[in-house]
Amino acid sequence: QVQLVESGGGVVQPGGSLRVSCAASGPIFRINAMGWYRQTPGKQRELVASIISGGSTNYADSVKGRFTISRDNAKNTVYLQMNSLKPEDTSVYYCNAQITVGVEQLVDFEFWGQGTQVTVSS
Repeated sequence: QVQLVESGGGVVQPGGSLRVSCAASGPIFRINAMGWYRQTPGKQRELVASIISGGSTNYADSVKGRFTISRDNAKNTVYLQMNSLKPEDTSVYYCNAQITVGVEQLVDFEFWGQGTQVTVSS
C-alpha cells in the first residue's frame, strides 16, 4: 500500500520560515505529480503548490514569491519551503500525490497524507 508521510509542521512567528516534507513509499511505479494543499476549518481545501514529473511547478497566487516546492525523485519526497509566513498561512497542510502503482498491472491513483499543522502566530 502506498503511504504519504508528512513532517515538518509547527509553530512559527510571522515573517519566519518553515519547511514541510512528504515522503511516498510502497509499490510505486511512477510519481506523476505531487503537491501541497491546505485547509482551515469552515473552508474548502485549496491548492498551495504542485510539481509534476517534468519539474514544472504551479503556485496559488497567495503564496507566489514566498513558497517554493521542490522534489527529490530518488527519495520520492516533495518539500515545501515556506518563507515570509503570515498568520493567514495558518492551516493544516496536506500532501497529495498522483502515482502509478503496481508491478505487472499499472494503475493510477491519488493519495493524501494525514496532514501537518502549520501555525503562524506571535
